[in-house]
Amino acid sequence: MSERLEAVFAETPLPVHVAIIMDGNRRWARARGHPPAWGHRKGAEAVRRTVEACARLGIRYLTLYAFSSENWRRPPQEVDELMNLLRYYLQREIDHLHENDVRIRVIGDRARLASDIVALIEEAERRTADNRRIDVLVALNYGGRQEIVRACRRIAEAVRAGRLDPAAIDEDRFAACLDTAGVPDPDLLIRTSGEQRISNFLLWQLAYTELVFLPVLWPEFGEEHLVEALLEYGRRERRYGASAG
Repeated sequence: MSERLEAVFAETPLPVHVAIIMDGNRRWARARGHPPAWGHRKGAEAVRRTVEACARLGIRYLTLYAFSSENWRRPPQEVDELMNLLRYYLQREIDHLHENDVRIRVIGDRARLASDIVALIEEAERRTADNRRIDVLVALNYGGRQEIVRACRRIAEAVRAGRLDPAAIDEDRFAACLDTAGVPDPDLLIRTSGEQRISNFLLWQLAYTELVFLPVLWPEFGEEHLVEALLEYGRRERRYGASAG
């Protein structure tokens, strides 16, 4: 972190976990006369900038909404471009991430992903499993409602098998069955592009998260926008349902 940023955040609490809905790739590309794939490629560059900035600033967890369960409805050519970009990222960026002590985890339903992509994900997770500078969770084929349904199935199966007493089911037990098990809930959610909704993202985990919506399109997102969101977060009083002091 630069001396300037160290001074800025000396009196400002930083979130432990930041989640980002990376919105605006297609709009950015169309505004410049390019196909959506161009925007997605530029968006991947913003991912790298953001991971590096969060690591420098001391953010411990970063969750990125990369491909939702609803994104399969997009034109097949665009979906193919996204999957090829994912392959490229997993093959070309993992060495860089590993060298910089970044741990990669992928959340979501892998059943619909191509077998070679699943293999690349598993290798990335294996190689980076012991890294501790920052955990980057990438949400692929992810939907918050679907995640909750998967958690319910896991609990139901445990009860049916006699491994779990229904009376023992509480919030902690349920959270342990989610894709994000072992990761603290996000303190801050950032959504780019100016849209103000959470789009089926981390529905359980965002219960008390601070939400910041920025008008910048994702390919243009940089450290200055991240700092803007962090400063806004620092101005908020988090009460978790309690009355103001």
